[in-house]
Amino acid sequence: MTQNAANPIRDLLAPLPDEAFGPAQARHLLLRAGFGGTDEQIRMLVEWGPQRSVDHLVDYEEVPAEPDDRDAFNKDIMRPYSPAEQAQMRTARQRQDEDTLARFREMRQQAQRTDRQQMNDIRQWWLARMIQTARPLEEKLTLFWHGHFATSYRSVEDSYHLFQQNRMFRGNAKSYPRLLRGIIRDPAMLRYLNNNQNRRQSPNENLAREIMELFSLGEGNYQERDIKEGARALTGYTFEDDTFIFRQEQHDAGAKFILGSRGAINGDGFVDVLLRHQACAPFIAARLYRFFVADVASQPRDLTGQDLLVVRLMAERLKRDQYEIGPTLKQLFRSRHFYSDAVVGQKIKSPAELVVGAVRTLGVPARDLRQLNDAMDRMGQNLFFPPSVKGWDGGRAWINTATLFVRQNTLAAMITGQQPNARAPGGGVNRIGGDYDPRSVLPMLIDPDRPTDPETIVGALLELALGHRDPRAVETLASAPMVRNAPDARPVLAGLMALITALPEYQLC
Repeated sequence: MTQNAANPIRDLLAPLPDEAFGPAQARHLLLRAGFGGTDEQIRMLVEWGPQRSVDHLVDYEEVPAEPDDRDAFNKDIMRPYSPAEQAQMRTARQRQDEDTLARFREMRQQAQRTDRQQMNDIRQWWLARMIQTARPLEEKLTLFWHGHFATSYRSVEDSYHLFQQNRMFRGNAKSYPRLLRGIIRDPAMLRYLNNNQNRRQSPNENLAREIMELFSLGEGNYQERDIKEGARALTGYTFEDDTFIFRQEQHDAGAKFILGSRGAINGDGFVDVLLRHQACAPFIAARLYRFFVADVASQPRDLTGQDLLVVRLMAERLKRDQYEIGPTLKQLFRSRHFYSDAVVGQKIKSPAELVVGAVRTLGVPARDLRQLNDAMDRMGQNLFFPPSVKGWDGGRAWINTATLFVRQNTLAAMITGQQPNARAPGGGVNRIGGDYDPRSVLPMLIDPDRPTDPETIVGALLELALGHRDPRAVETLASAPMVRNAPDARPVLAGLMALITALPEYQLC
């Protein structure tokens, strides 16, 4: 990588020259700033060049939005009891009316069953949205914030609250301050971290602790006193049904001392204190870097070399832009460092990136979204069910002997329509979405003037799936008898793609 002798550090984020932006770089940009793209989309970005391509992806508001989905799901499944129902229950308890109490218990249990089904529907809705969106970075950022402000349905037990939170992440995806202010008012998070129990008389410290450790500053940048004082700032922040409520009578309006700031600090004041803290910008920059660039440590203090230098530069930009992250992402996605050999093809795909990318890049049928969500769960990423408030570890943790087997089988099932456990001839075949034909996303395969030799065809498939043509892989796959006999037949092409997606390299982006 060429470096500017006058300032070699800042040169890491210097723009990549237009002439250096080819198909490999366009493919890399689509994978990292979204979930990949077809051969046609790659060629379009090359024609546009890096500046226009990055602007198109980051300024996604200029692309027509998906239809408004605010009413897509039932918000009343887990509604609170009405005043009349509450009175009826009180009367039943006083009279020891077990029949009436049992009826209310059954109503609640039925609501819980219905809500769990709606949660599955919401999981499928989001997966479909990632697959179909014309704004891939918007969904990629929503996925990032879902892991950053991790909230699990297991504790919230209200699917509509998770749906609301997901929409909040999407609507504020490029504004970290709006997200922080939103998260302290978010019913799902308030329930998940028990801030609905945070009252002046008995402060609950969960949200205050995690907002500093996991959401804004990182470990070691606050004291126990800051947690206690932050909890006081968040007293009275609760919700009623699906709506945030600030209960003034439960709020501690007294003076507080948080991270060096003193005053009658409330929730918004607490957020202001966090945004001013010197550790905040580096922490968020490191999290963005880990998600979009490299599988490195998430704490700035644990970074070294160019990773640390780039994170420092990103943090400077974030602070200068008051935590509006669009300009930082533009600078990153145009930079020499982003397209360096140390970055390209070196990051392990998350289950969501693997599954969604197969559809968006290879044209593989999505087939059954419920099965895909279940497969992603077995791969270690169950949407709306992160393992803890820390979210998913990611990186190398995505891969072990069990998850690699599921990854390969899932892609094979998507490509062939044949479920791995099918026994009888034709058993397990799922024709939803139609038969897979790589020619639909690789125009050269239907070009009447193209070379038809197996090596050329195999090389084109490898380049589509992996971004490069490994000579050894070309030689091995092209020498198979079925390939040599009918290299451009649809079943042969699909079989080749199933083999290619089973390669270790396909797990990387």
